[in-house]
Amino acid sequence: MTKRYGVLNEKTGAAYRATFIIDPEGRIQSWLVNGQPVGRNIDEIIRLIQALQYNRITGLGVPADWNPGDPGISTDWENVGKY
Repeated sequence: MTKRYGVLNEKTGAAYRATFIIDPEGRIQSWLVNGQPVGRNIDEIIRLIQALQYNRITGLGVPADWNPGDPGISTDWENVGKY
């Protein structure tokens, strides 16, 4: 898997700290790759999943620092740069 997703450090033989969020259709919706000395943040990974699920249900995007319960935003082109 590490080779397939491109997260294997060939020099050390260890994987980078990577997280892939894959939707029900098998498409990668998010990928985060940290260097080996930097750990992942499970709270942020859960927030990303919740944001993707929110978008799937509502069709709305989520602004920076969005959290469940916050309003979404329209993803129409006329709104680009407003948030």
